[in-house]
Amino acid sequence: MFNQLEILSDEQNKKLGEMRSYIKTMNSVCIAYSGGVDSTLVVSLAFEQLGKKAIAITGVSPALTSTLLKEARSQAQWIGIQHLEVETSELDQTGYSKNPKDRCFACKQELHKHTTYLAKKINYKTIFDGVNLDDLKDFRPGIKAAKEAGVISPLAKFEFSKKDIRDVSRALGFPWWDKPAQPCLSSRFPYGQSITSERLKMVEKAEEYIKQRNISEVRVRCQGSTARIEIPKEELKIFLKKFDLNELVNYFSHIGFNCTSLDLEGLISGKLNREN
Repeated sequence: MFNQLEILSDEQNKKLGEMRSYIKTMNSVCIAYSGGVDSTLVVSLAFEQLGKKAIAITGVSPALTSTLLKEARSQAQWIGIQHLEVETSELDQTGYSKNPKDRCFACKQELHKHTTYLAKKINYKTIFDGVNLDDLKDFRPGIKAAKEAGVISPLAKFEFSKKDIRDVSRALGFPWWDKPAQPCLSSRFPYGQSITSERLKMVEKAEEYIKQRNISEVRVRCQGSTARIEIPKEELKIFLKKFDLNELVNYFSHIGFNCTSLDLEGLISGKLNREN
């Protein structure tokens, strides 16, 4: 069992105890694992309670950055859990590539086609994901696809908020507890604008360019051939001082953007949902 290094609230301790007890009743579990703080907590507790009867599964596609995949591998190794990677093909589906408002439904449907197949192949009875209580209040079409596939969301079941997840992860000594939320690259495109592997790669390169200059979080929204950079509002002044703007514009032009702008409102998760 992971040692608790920091004090949690009574309510958080209760949730953690209940979730541990629940997982322990499982015969075996496969976990849909992105490497984010949420699914990594589920992976950690599943391995803690079930050992080799818990397996993490990551869907690999152009919408997952190479950096996130490396982090997912590293975290799984740190935990000690077996980690499988499966190639997913959501870009081959018009329900995804044409980027309708329920794009995430097609994505999770494709992912859980693979997780359920693997679970059956190795005779593992249950599939978990990292959906939490706050996700249920947001626009998340993928949750419906997961439910249809019979996937269980233990964090939501025991009412873990995003804050609870970070607090518990920190208390258990997980070094990634404060890792920024990093939704898939397809979330950078307004609904209705097509998604291709080439456009996803443009966004990945653009965001890596900015992250390498010590900006904590970034989203490069891709609207046509225009890049709109979102960073935390408190870092806007730092950004303007740090960056050679001509160099930045030239780099963005080199990777395929015809126009580059900075969003003065700052980074707001799910901002593109406001436009629909």
